[in-house]
Amino acid sequence: MPISEEEIFAAHEGGKLSVGVVRPIDSKRDLSIAYTPGVAQVSRAIAADPALAQSHTWASRLVAVVSDGTAVLGLGDIGASASLPVMEGKSALFKTFAGLDSIPIVLDTTDTDEIVETLVRIAPSFGAVNLEDVAAPRCFELERRLIEALDMPVMHDDQHGTAVVVLAALTNAAKVVGKELAELRVVISGAGSAGVAVAEILLAVGLTDVIVLDSRGTLHPGRTDISGVKRDLAERTNPRRIEHGTTAALAGADAFVGVSSSTVPEADVAGMAEDAIIFALSNPDPEITPDVARQYAAVVATGRSDFPNQINNVLAFPGIFRGALDAGAKGITLQMKIAAAHAISELALEGLSVDRIVPSPLDPRVAPAVAAAVIAAV
Repeated sequence: MPISEEEIFAAHEGGKLSVGVVRPIDSKRDLSIAYTPGVAQVSRAIAADPALAQSHTWASRLVAVVSDGTAVLGLGDIGASASLPVMEGKSALFKTFAGLDSIPIVLDTTDTDEIVETLVRIAPSFGAVNLEDVAAPRCFELERRLIEALDMPVMHDDQHGTAVVVLAALTNAAKVVGKELAELRVVISGAGSAGVAVAEILLAVGLTDVIVLDSRGTLHPGRTDISGVKRDLAERTNPRRIEHGTTAALAGADAFVGVSSSTVPEADVAGMAEDAIIFALSNPDPEITPDVARQYAAVVATGRSDFPNQINNVLAFPGIFRGALDAGAKGITLQMKIAAAHAISELALEGLSVDRIVPSPLDPRVAPAVAAAVIAAV
């Protein structure tokens, strides 16, 4: 059933979050315990032993959902205030799927130094950082510096949440078409935050023939117009040194992963290998429309909920953060992300088919399974 604009705005009026009290204050005794004078005893104890803040405040269970509003959904750089409804939504997902409290923090600056300094100064208030909708390439430096500066789990979900779910889906898609995951020729369209992270996690699990495309063509060592993250990736991908654009990259490719806003011509898709896999994840308009993709691919996935095989970050991030916080981890490692991907893929094995390579985002088993896998990987 279509969703009306009136229904959408009504659901967001007043925001989507509130703060709840876990212990009621119904009497003077309750008040004396929860606030003055009783609270002073807890504050004195934490001053003497800061580790007690982990057990006697909510900080250790609180995720800061942080954005500067520079790469929001498919809307681009819309600013901090306009990004807040999205961050509220992310917090609602944390609570719904992982039972974690979180606070949206939108920052009216795009200066990396200022963002790092701000979060370092308020770090005693929370136990983990979920970076969201920060534009590339600045997101790479920002995540790296926050990991170095904060003694807590930090993850840019646009990068790693996407990568985890893509790995889970690709693992199962390979099973469906009867191909070995490590032997797949994979083309990734998009060299931004998600594209880079997808390439990195695929390389980490043993894939060797991975080609990444940006707006000017394939990444390869002969490119003179790339630097930083792209230059590094060019040196470690594209082993056949394919140049030019999607036509050359997709010729004989087993899998396509679209994490850009580009459109792929049907003729290029037709050049893919038999029993191909297409993940066209751009929202709201996939790089390859599902009706076209199905003409040439055995397995098709999108980022949308109105088609089979939705590749959705909500399969990953709630459980990853829940597992990291439950384990008392000081960071989120590559091993944790790979373990999370395996947990997601395993949940879809029963009933695995071309139209079911990942579990539903609403499957209540997902976050607990991912959290357990993350804990085991710590």
